Amino acid sequence: MNEKATSAADRLLKAIDVDGRFRLFACVTTGIADEACRLHGTSPTASAALGRALTGGALLGALLKDRQRVALKFQGNGPIKKIIVEADNSGALRGFTAVPEADAPLRDGKLNVSGVLGREGFLTVIRDEGFNEPYQGTVKLKTGEIAEDLAYYLTESEQTPSAVGLGVYVEPNGTVAAAGGFLIQTLPPPDEEIIDRLVERLKALPAITTLLRRGLGPEGLLNSILQETPFRILEDLPLILFCPCKRSMIERVLISLGRVEIQRLIDEEETVEVTCEFCRTAYCFQKDEMEAILSEIGDAR
Repeated sequence: MNEKATSAADRLLKAIDVDGRFRLFACVTTGIADEACRLHGTSPTASAALGRALTGGALLGALLKDRQRVALKFQGNGPIKKIIVEADNSGALRGFTAVPEADAPLRDGKLNVSGVLGREGFLTVIRDEGFNEPYQGTVKLKTGEIAEDLAYYLTESEQTPSAVGLGVYVEPNGTVAAAGGFLIQTLPPPDEEIIDRLVERLKALPAITTLLRRGLGPEGLLNSILQETPFRILEDLPLILFCPCKRSMIERVLISLGRVEIQRLIDEEETVEVTCEFCRTAYCFQKDEMEAILSEIGDAR
C-alpha cells in the first residue's frame, strides 16, 4: 500500500442547487497533481495533461456509490500516447502516462495539452460497480483537452448533459502550483432557460487556474459559477494520491506470465525487478523467490 502525503487543501465538494435543478462537484487537486508529476518525472505539458486527467478522475469518482471504482483511459495520436487514471468514491486517486517526458510546443503562450495527447483517439471509461462485468463506454476524443472529452463522454455515452472545467498551472521549475476543476450535471426535468443562463456564466468564467491561484477552494469555485444561485453542500471529501499495489499482487502478475517466461527470467536474471506503473514502487524478486513462484504454477496444475 502506497499513500503519498498530499495537501490538506486537496478536497472535493458535492453540492446541489436549492431548487434541485443540477448537481455540482468542485475540487482542488494541487498536491495530488504535483506529487504524481514528481513521481513520474513528467514534462511541463505532460504534467498539465496528467493533472487534468487526475482531477477529472476525482470528479467522476464522486459520481460513484460506495466501494465502486472508475478507470479513465485517454489514448491519442500525440507523443504522450496514453494517460490512465483510476479513482474511487472515497477520494483515492492514482494515474500515469505512457511517455511522461513527451512534450509539445506552446500554443498561444500556454501549455498545449491537446498537442501532447492528440486530437485523434479514444476515451474509454470503465466503471466497476461490484457486479460480475464492469461497465465500459468509449467515445472518440473530441478535442484532446481532457475536460471537453469528459463532458462529451458523459453527455453522449451516459446521456447526462454535463459541463466540465479543469485547470492545471505548472511553474517554470516544473512544480504544479494549482490544479482543480468542476463538474455540473443537469437533473430532470431540464429547464432550458436555467441551462442557457448557466452556459453564459461558464463562458464568462475566468480560467480555472486563475481562480485557483487567487486562493479559491472548492466553495469559491462553486460560488464563482453559481453567483447568486444558492446551493447546499452534500459532502466534503478529502482527496489523496493512493496506490493499493502490494507484493502479492505483483506475484500474481508474474504468475500470469506463464511457466516458460518465468523459467527464462530465472535462467537469465539474478534479480527480477517489477515496478508499479502508478506509484513507481519497485518490487524485487530473487532467484529463489522466482523458483517458488514457478513451483506454485506447478502445484496449481
